[in-house]
Amino acid sequence: MATPPPSGEFGRISRYFKPLAAGFAGARGLRDDAAVFGLPEGQELVVTTDAMVAGVHFFPDDRPEDIAAKLLRCNLSDLAAMGAEPLAYTLATALPRDLPEAWLGAFVRGLAGDQERFGIGLAGGDSVSTSGPITLSVTAFGLVPAGRALPRWGGQPGDRVFVTGTIGDAALGLEIAYGRLDMPDAAARDHLLRRLRRPDPRTGLGPRLIGLATGALDVSDGLVADLGHLCEESGCAALLYGDAVPLSEAAVGAIDGDAARLALAITGGDDYELLFCAPSSATETLASLAADSGVSITQIGELVPGRAGTVTVLDAAGAPLPLARRGWDHF
Repeated sequence: MATPPPSGEFGRISRYFKPLAAGFAGARGLRDDAAVFGLPEGQELVVTTDAMVAGVHFFPDDRPEDIAAKLLRCNLSDLAAMGAEPLAYTLATALPRDLPEAWLGAFVRGLAGDQERFGIGLAGGDSVSTSGPITLSVTAFGLVPAGRALPRWGGQPGDRVFVTGTIGDAALGLEIAYGRLDMPDAAARDHLLRRLRRPDPRTGLGPRLIGLATGALDVSDGLVADLGHLCEESGCAALLYGDAVPLSEAAVGAIDGDAARLALAITGGDDYELLFCAPSSATETLASLAADSGVSITQIGELVPGRAGTVTVLDAAGAPLPLARRGWDHF
């Protein structure tokens, strides 16, 4: 006999969300109005919040497991960019009343899988109904040694610019999802879509950049736009070498020499890779760190004197590459 659906808000909390909180003592079994926990000596708390809305950040018919993974991983990427280790998170959901129980069950399974993978637990949250699109929000908490959190504003002219992983997969995956890019190679197509739906937050690498990176953030709005944010806060400009930007084999196949698609790859966003600057003296150490962590780190440019926030993208010949846009902006 099938298990009847839980009754009301508290029935849902008991069935779906209490198990997610079981591994985090500060959640107090979700029996109180708030979580309670202390910080280890010598540590500070890093807090970040990201929201996702159906039709804006994900397609309404995306798999609930993928939606859950992206929601949590976007926040984990913010923690990594600050050099923080994941600790706990809270979750707020605004869901339609007629949402199938199977959807919620799959969504929770997606969260549970990533909790185990990234070592984080649910601390609490809120659940409401909505007549509008599904709206989800996570606030994530991380720990960083006191006074050592990576800033955006520490870069200075002469620093080299680095990025982890590969850039542009998510933007090209979105083109596939919209039907605007045909990819006959099924494996390449699946890779780009997976990178769109399930980004890879560099939680293991971020804390190891403390003492090496002078400024850092994650690539969410697009490589060019986010480098501009770092430069704006650091009070300098940057040169970005377009031919040095790391691309996956799938992305190279999708771009296929098309300048517009290359521009999309470096401005499209949703990569959730770490973008950071460091002095040239750190280059050898970063190479060793990349080899040890299994996450590639590529030098893609340098910070230079100039108007704060200015990013000049150069092509292989050293000429400025014209871009119609720099990245994503909600407003």
